[in-house]
Amino acid sequence: MITPEFLAELDRFDDARDRRARSQQQGERTTDAVGEGLTFADYRRYEPGDEPRFIDWNLYARTDELYVKQFEAERNFTVHVLVDASASMDFGEDDAHKFEYAAKLGLGFAYLTAREHNDFRFATFDSTAERLDRGRSNRGEVMGLVEQCNAVDPDGEAAFDAALTDYAATIRSKALVVVCSDFLADTDAIDAGLEALASNQVVLAHVVAPGERDLPTAGDTVFEALESDESVRAHVGSRLERSYRDRFADHADAVEGVARDLRARYERVETDTPFFDSFGDLWFE
Repeated sequence: MITPEFLAELDRFDDARDRRARSQQQGERTTDAVGEGLTFADYRRYEPGDEPRFIDWNLYARTDELYVKQFEAERNFTVHVLVDASASMDFGEDDAHKFEYAAKLGLGFAYLTAREHNDFRFATFDSTAERLDRGRSNRGEVMGLVEQCNAVDPDGEAAFDAALTDYAATIRSKALVVVCSDFLADTDAIDAGLEALASNQVVLAHVVAPGERDLPTAGDTVFEALESDESVRAHVGSRLERSYRDRFADHADAVEGVARDLRARYERVETDTPFFDSFGDLWFE
């Protein structure tokens, strides 16, 4: 279960980031992925969840209406978060559960993007992509997304080529696309889906739970596929364990190779790593 309290910790995290940036050099940021727009563009009516610091109180004094300032970056730059909700993401326990960990990474991007008055979009995907946000890039929207993510029951098979290609067609402006997934699929399909997104800045969070790095048992065992009805009986000995570890590592290397070829940024995220350590590796560039 994802609790909204971690959003308050994100506020402290971002404040620490800002202090770090200021201590390096005036005007220098630790990341250029989600820059804060400084050029005023327009006003829009205040909505619950908007940051109070963007309210124009002088305008309120004249009109008795609440308006927030919009900036040029909000118009021109959007962060798109795509979280894998296929059945293989329903793995791990408590804080190490893959889908919940991946969703928190995505929610962190959405929350800090809204805090920097940029726009975000948030979607889950399996065979298709489903957008969850309502187009309101504010704190209230993120709070609602927390509830929606908690209601997700990971299921089905991830169709990277179809789901990501279809989603890419909806991107209309300069964008950063953050894909949070275990990438347990054919690398050709992953390549096809990510290639459709490659005209944007792309960040891949490859989410791995500790229990899937090694075979969890020994002796005669029946293994059941998470994304199909297939099962296989095998004797788990030292040779099979080594073979499994090698194949698992080879697949992760192949996914990283796809990212490198497409000039996407790749981060392998272990769910037994403290969340803010992993998030910092993704957010800071």
